[in-house]
Amino acid sequence: MTVTTLSRHLSLAGLAGAMALGLFLSASSGALAACGNRGDLDSRYCDDDGDLVADTPTDPSKWIDPDTLIFSYTPVEDPSVYVNVFSEFMDYLAKQTGKKVKWYGAESYAAQVEAMRSGRLHVAGISTGPTVFGVNLAGYVPIAMMGKADGSFGYRLALITHQDSDIKKVTDIKGRKIAHVTPSSNSGNQAPRALFKSLGVVPDKDYKVTYSGKHDNSIMGVANKDYDAAPIADVVMERMHDKGVVDKNKLRIIWQSRLFPTTSYGYAHNLHPDLKRKIAHAFLSFDWTGTALKKEFGKKSDRFISISFKEHWTDIRTIQKTNGVEYSDAALKGLKLKKKKKKKKKK
Repeated sequence: MTVTTLSRHLSLAGLAGAMALGLFLSASSGALAACGNRGDLDSRYCDDDGDLVADTPTDPSKWIDPDTLIFSYTPVEDPSVYVNVFSEFMDYLAKQTGKKVKWYGAESYAAQVEAMRSGRLHVAGISTGPTVFGVNLAGYVPIAMMGKADGSFGYRLALITHQDSDIKKVTDIKGRKIAHVTPSSNSGNQAPRALFKSLGVVPDKDYKVTYSGKHDNSIMGVANKDYDAAPIADVVMERMHDKGVVDKNKLRIIWQSRLFPTTSYGYAHNLHPDLKRKIAHAFLSFDWTGTALKKEFGKKSDRFISISFKEHWTDIRTIQKTNGVEYSDAALKGLKLKKKKKKKKKK
């Protein structure tokens, strides 16, 4: 190859490279321009309307309309019990959408979020704290919550101890064995970490945090004196007492917070818009009268009420921001790793 020929080849290569770079930059610019706002959402989602949840894809080819909807309720001690509790609603959801509806019993909050992000979960009830992870990492769109006809709703973080304990106030838990639920749990971890500081106690400094995995485990652990105290959701304790699983009279509430929103219910952001409307209608029109839902949750709620993630989860997001929570793949993997470590210790 002559010098002239080599020079020509290099020039052509340089021109091709410049053109490729130009096309790449143009495509990147177009992609960025396509999403004017993302906020805390993962890079695969967009929030151009500013409601803090993932927008429906603008490309209809990305909408999904499955023949079978997979439904999941927040992880609990015995998921099989809640299949029956939600069976009537699931039948109603099937009727309203014209789809088959199947139950998915998630073992952890991380598993539930990952299932929705991967497209294996379409409709879900996600606990208060993990709702924010679902929104930002999985494109979850909360639309409803259990409540009353007057719009009232909510639960409180309750710091409980055994009735026989000498723990009388929050500062007495220093140096004791305290159970938190999971890293992403609001009342079971995020809220205590943010709120206990103003009460004179810093978790992981004044006491070592032990994760129990579920509210049920924390409550039973305190009842059985495996833990000295635990921050939990008061509604879970009430339900367990009503079922005869635990005697709340053997427990004492040391301190409780103001009201927080309960488990949210919603769907994946990329469902077909018509299907989304049918799902929303199913939640908001379902009659609880005489149902297992009414029997299970009737003391606090008697229907599903409409919610706004931007409005109703303001305090929860503030608490998580105060604790330096980041909504990332690493954070979700971290939740799962901690869960695995706990399981390993049990062996």
